[in-house]
Amino acid sequence: MSTESLGLELRNRTNMDIIGWQKIVGPESELAATRTQSRAVQEGEEETVVYRVYKRRWFGLGVLMLLNIVVSWGWLTFAPVSDSTQKWFDLSSQTPVNWLSTSVLFIYTVVSPAVIYILNRYGLRHAIFIASFLTLSGCWIRYAGTKTKSFPTVMFGQALIGVAQPFILSVSTYYSDIWFTSTGRISATALVSMSNPFGAALGQLIGPIIATSPDKLPEMVMWVAIIGTVACVPSFFVQERPPTPPCASAATQKLGVKEGVRLVLKNKNFLLILVLFSTYLGFFGAMSSLLNQIMMPYSYTADEAGITGAVLIVAGLIATAILCPIVDRTHAFLLAIKMQIPIIAIGYLVLIFAVDAGGGLVFPIVVVGILGAASFSLLPLALEWVVEVTHPAPPEITCAILWGTGQLAGGVFILVMDAMKDEQDGGKMKRSLIFEAALAGAVCPLAFLLGYGKKGAGRIAIDKASSEGSSVGSSAALI
Repeated sequence: MSTESLGLELRNRTNMDIIGWQKIVGPESELAATRTQSRAVQEGEEETVVYRVYKRRWFGLGVLMLLNIVVSWGWLTFAPVSDSTQKWFDLSSQTPVNWLSTSVLFIYTVVSPAVIYILNRYGLRHAIFIASFLTLSGCWIRYAGTKTKSFPTVMFGQALIGVAQPFILSVSTYYSDIWFTSTGRISATALVSMSNPFGAALGQLIGPIIATSPDKLPEMVMWVAIIGTVACVPSFFVQERPPTPPCASAATQKLGVKEGVRLVLKNKNFLLILVLFSTYLGFFGAMSSLLNQIMMPYSYTADEAGITGAVLIVAGLIATAILCPIVDRTHAFLLAIKMQIPIIAIGYLVLIFAVDAGGGLVFPIVVVGILGAASFSLLPLALEWVVEVTHPAPPEITCAILWGTGQLAGGVFILVMDAMKDEQDGGKMKRSLIFEAALAGAVCPLAFLLGYGKKGAGRIAIDKASSEGSSVGSSAALI
């Protein structure tokens, strides 16, 4: 599509959208970090239009990060101390403990359609309030259940946290779409998305430090509840959207939910990413939940498994912090994605031998670190790229579908890998790791099919056209 025709399309498409934006957010605010001016022609008159990005966007982003950390910590509270949990509740095996994390993954999938509806119809604040209420309730109900040794009560509290999680994790691309420009959305989505595994890392590290014995389990759950309470307070001060759009693409009209879902499910690139994202996110979730049980049969301690889990996440955070700002500027989504996926597939293959190699933690930590670096940085790139190729579908649709199917896959993988334990050989999970490597390798070639097919005018193209002169600046005149 040419710059001129794109500009005409934007002018015709966004008139009512900008009026609607102004009705929602009220008068223009003076708090602005940067300004991008466009010249426009509307009804024969030239006027100056201002796009703005606001400093307050970082506050909202920080709140989403805090809530993601707490929800993820809640998801994996018991997994790093599965042995102590089994003893405290007098369970016959660790399978019920696995269900504490697995249930969250299945619940995510069930709740995802409601998240799409609420975000699309009621907006960000409603989603955050729901998540905060459910997280607070779930954390303290779990503490009451742990204190009284009532495992069903703990499971109920865990289910509430499971309902809260999609209301936070699935808003990443929605928030970055309305608050950030095309040169910052990947990094914003990455910060929200990566805070979720960062919470898991805290759980992997801090849980075993506090719950050094089964009788310390209530204290550990209490501290998670206290931290969760503090993290939820700022959520009441998050603003729905900025007073004015940050860029032209943020102001363009999105499709309705039904039309958006139809468009997304017909997009071949999205369907390819769906298979890849679900598989690799599912295996990451399964490995995070089962890492303690994967390593301990090979004479590693719970602390060593916790350290390995932390390395998985810290390496991912570092890689994401380096890669995402680069792709934000270059928009080289496909190159990065096609490099990361083979690395992940090879990593799962090598992991089979790493845990059984002997010689200490060095080999497992190196392999897990590489897996974390490639897996973590892949998440925001995939989430943002599908928003580009499915525009003008609402970004919350693709985000919720990808996360929902990924969590469902994770739940299934946990059950399958747990069932494949070799109880005759001390509960070793070598067969589970082989299953993981085989499936990860089988879907890997799909990555090289990405990028083919019909391409529309995504947000990056819209913003680029808007900044290229008066022919497209007409779209900005409506802001």
